[in-house]
Amino acid sequence: MKKLLLSFTLAVSVLQSFADEGMWIPMLLGKQVYADMVKKGLKLKPEQLYSVNKASIKDAIIIFGGGCTGEIVSNQGLIFTNHHCGYDAIATASSVENNYLRDGFWAADKAKEIPTQLTVKFLDRIEDVTDRMLKAAGNTTGEARTKALAAETKKITDEVAGTNEFKNAVVASMFKGNQYFLYVYDVFKDVRFVGTPPESIGKFGGDTDNWEWPRHTGDFSVFRVYSSKDGKPAAYSKENVPYKPKHFLPVSVKGIKDGDFAMIFGYPGGTNRYETSFGVKLKTDIENPTLVKLRDMRLKYMLAEMQKDPAVKLKLASNYASIANYWKFFDGESKQLIKYDVFGQKQKQEAAFTAWAKGKPDYENIFADYEKNYAAWRPYAKYRQHLNEGILGSPLVRYVSSWRAVRQRLMAKDFNPEAIKKLMEQATEARKQFLADENKKSDQQILAQALSMFSADVPAEQHPAGFFAKVLAAGSIDENPFKQFAAQVFENTMAFDDAKWNAFAAKPTVDALQNDPAFAVADAFINQYNNNYAPKFAAFAEKNNDLGRMYLKGIMEMNPEKVNTMYPDANFTMRTSYGKVQSYQPKDAVKYDFVCTLDGLMAKYVPGDYEFDLPAKFVELYKAKDFGSYADAAKNDIVVSFITSNDITGGNSGSPVLNAKGELIGLAFDGNYEALSHKLAFDKDLNRTINVDVRYVLWCIEKLGGAKHIVDELQLAK
Repeated sequence: MKKLLLSFTLAVSVLQSFADEGMWIPMLLGKQVYADMVKKGLKLKPEQLYSVNKASIKDAIIIFGGGCTGEIVSNQGLIFTNHHCGYDAIATASSVENNYLRDGFWAADKAKEIPTQLTVKFLDRIEDVTDRMLKAAGNTTGEARTKALAAETKKITDEVAGTNEFKNAVVASMFKGNQYFLYVYDVFKDVRFVGTPPESIGKFGGDTDNWEWPRHTGDFSVFRVYSSKDGKPAAYSKENVPYKPKHFLPVSVKGIKDGDFAMIFGYPGGTNRYETSFGVKLKTDIENPTLVKLRDMRLKYMLAEMQKDPAVKLKLASNYASIANYWKFFDGESKQLIKYDVFGQKQKQEAAFTAWAKGKPDYENIFADYEKNYAAWRPYAKYRQHLNEGILGSPLVRYVSSWRAVRQRLMAKDFNPEAIKKLMEQATEARKQFLADENKKSDQQILAQALSMFSADVPAEQHPAGFFAKVLAAGSIDENPFKQFAAQVFENTMAFDDAKWNAFAAKPTVDALQNDPAFAVADAFINQYNNNYAPKFAAFAEKNNDLGRMYLKGIMEMNPEKVNTMYPDANFTMRTSYGKVQSYQPKDAVKYDFVCTLDGLMAKYVPGDYEFDLPAKFVELYKAKDFGSYADAAKNDIVVSFITSNDITGGNSGSPVLNAKGELIGLAFDGNYEALSHKLAFDKDLNRTINVDVRYVLWCIEKLGGAKHIVDELQLAK
């Protein structure tokens, strides 16, 4: 273990020249790391990776929905992404009678593909707008700087996209506000559901295997993007045609071996590798532990109801999966940060920076100011977590909090009946959606426990005035007052009472809102936060932004010779990472192979189990060794998944894993537990990306799903 401690490399310096660390901006690959990529095996030219004037790999990479990556794999707009990325669309398309989530689905032809509410975005170009943004910001700081940057961002994006609903422009901050890039996208709004394996494959291993290696999850789903007949983005129409992409990815069935070059394109959501020791301490002491225990509570009550009824499982599945994913992540992140003493290592680097900054007015007080800033906010951090993850973790409370907009409109000086009528129509529509998604039994338990945990964990002086006295008055000493209070809220709110709601919608009043018990809960906690702690958090965040910008500027001045080998934090803009297929040794006497196979998957199989069950046909195919053309020659088995040393994070879900020739070999879907500190610190020895092998994807489509027509669309590299 001592060896692992010594080998752990923090990414705070990110003066990259080693290992496989880095999420690189594709436009700058030629200037920064292309030579190293070639040295490690890449066979493509820079313009084949990213080009504005010619078709390149970047043209096959999409933002899928609101927070995932996908890739175009045929000349007919076929999309591969993760099962968990398509999860909500799959669940929405499902019903108890046609449960595609449980049973899987494969469209027999294009006419059978199911419309969705999804959008996909293709990156058109990247432009450096640093000079313009910094000129607009000038020497301002804090709120003034935030407003100046926002105003200039709006000018830039309006110039590019305006009101065009099929164009999107984003100005992204790099290096904590020292650099800015404009990203321009084409937005396609006709995306159709093509197919998915059963959830028992797409989510095999469930929460038990989440973030773990070995891993046997077939985490993939298939969609298609459509365009107008002239190839332009369009809203859904039966007249639309499959989109003809500028570039699509060939699919390799040649297999992989340990040490092979691997490259990932995608949209990593967020890292903070320049975080300070103060930020690490806040995370490990307060933010993560609070979030984990609140999510653990919510998951417990949701799962109890999901296991009782398939209809409830279908209703809650997407939300449950989202909550569970980062519940385990933040638990693991805290453990890894503590295990490798990231706090102590950050302190050492900050001490070196402070020594260099002595006598430099712009930099010498940065960490003294950081210390004061964190000390001012830290006492209120629990309230913010308990509000967002606990109180508003109740779907009812989160929903009724939207009624605050109705009250604001009712109390406006310019009383406008038409505006109120329109707002009530929107509120009524939102209520329909809430009721369609709501499970009262689990939600009532969540509210009761969230209130109890808030009362016990948050300092009494921060409690909404008089609120918990009302809670305690709701029950006797022999009963749980939090449960009794929650029961009264659910029994008496107009959110569940059609007669009360219809009467309110016909004649909305402020008194009716404020007398609603569910609204009173939301209002009490949100008002307490907004009036007392939101300003403190805003001041904390703005000061951190200013300090972070100067800290990064100082790092660049401290190491001018290495500036060109620095990469910015992930921020859901397109990035490229490169590494290799690679086994690893997580601890003494344990070595993990670089692949998992069907043999290993079947060893985990438990008939009827909630997480480890399999379809009967799957078991039959395995027993018959009916692998088709997808068996790995070295293993004489289907490779289900493999690991690489690539640097990714959330948002990269669904990203293509490419070989040296730019051919698809897998889909990234997870990271390994031993390196869950990767948002704050990269471990050059233990970091691994977990990927579903594309040969397993094709086997599931053709052999299990009987959808060879989909495989026939692909350009297979053999």
